Amino acid sequence: MLKLIIDAQRWRNHLTAFAKSCPGIVPVTKGNGYGFGHELLVQESQRLGIDILAVGVAQEVASVRQYGWDKDVIVLNPWRPGDEVAAGLLNDPKVITTISRREDIAALRDLAPSASILVEVETSMHRHGVPADEVAALDLDGFDLRGWTIHLPSGASLDEGREMARIVKQHPLASRGIWFSHLSCDDYIALSKKLDVPVRMRVGTRLWLGDANAYRVTGTVLDVRWLPKRTPVGYHRVKTHADGYIVVVSGGTAHGVALSAPISARSLRQWLIPGAEALQQMVGRVISPFTIAGKKAVFAEPPHMHSSLVFVGGPGEPTHVGDEVPVNVRMTTATFDEISLV
Repeated sequence: MLKLIIDAQRWRNHLTAFAKSCPGIVPVTKGNGYGFGHELLVQESQRLGIDILAVGVAQEVASVRQYGWDKDVIVLNPWRPGDEVAAGLLNDPKVITTISRREDIAALRDLAPSASILVEVETSMHRHGVPADEVAALDLDGFDLRGWTIHLPSGASLDEGREMARIVKQHPLASRGIWFSHLSCDDYIALSKKLDVPVRMRVGTRLWLGDANAYRVTGTVLDVRWLPKRTPVGYHRVKTHADGYIVVVSGGTAHGVALSAPISARSLRQWLIPGAEALQQMVGRVISPFTIAGKKAVFAEPPHMHSSLVFVGGPGEPTHVGDEVPVNVRMTTATFDEISLV
């Protein structure tokens, strides 16, 4: 099995301390729940006394409710015509719909003129949002406007936060409040003190994954066999490059093992990484995320659906069937067979 093992006390201490340092946060529970799953994140949000959660898409509302969340839920992805699930939630007073285009406001008025909404304003991310020069004239009469949402880029500056607040305050309903993301806690608190409207902050990664030493991932060793150099192995019959051991270990593509996001190449080193990885693949030396006998093993071939074949060279059996070995995974793409709090 691929297991996520959580040091419950340490993880909860971090969650509690973070929530106290940033009062009024809105925890984000989208996607795979940052690896922890929706059920556990709902339980921890309830323990923290949180009054509202954020999910990524309308389809995730049912998931958090399934696990006992009966308070408000924000859907972060902006509403668009044609999404039947999102449309079905428009008249639910505990579901807050994000609106990011003027034309969608008009369409929403026909479907649910009293819907609970957040209006997203375009930031320097240029992803979603009403353009700054359209904000002041938006007709929001009749809607249950919960506030204005500002999705800032990672590591956003306080200056951009202030500028976005200035844009929002041009609207007569600015007093409903402003919701930020990706500000530091210090900047968030500074804005909270200077603005004369309610301020909140959405947070996901820094809350749930902020203490990387509070959790670990292991894979179970399923088979170990010694093979001589140049023995064909696996589906693709790749030959071993030395004498050593093929180790079959839990964790494959179904778990998100070895998946990674594209790198934003902003330096020469980052530009060179894809080429270096291609060369490693050509010579069969792709480093795996599994640590065996104190070092990273190389893939014998690409991961299978639920397990991986890795190669460990040298004499002496490096591990045994049933051992649990450390695995490095990207938590936002990982799915685990078992999650345990210890």
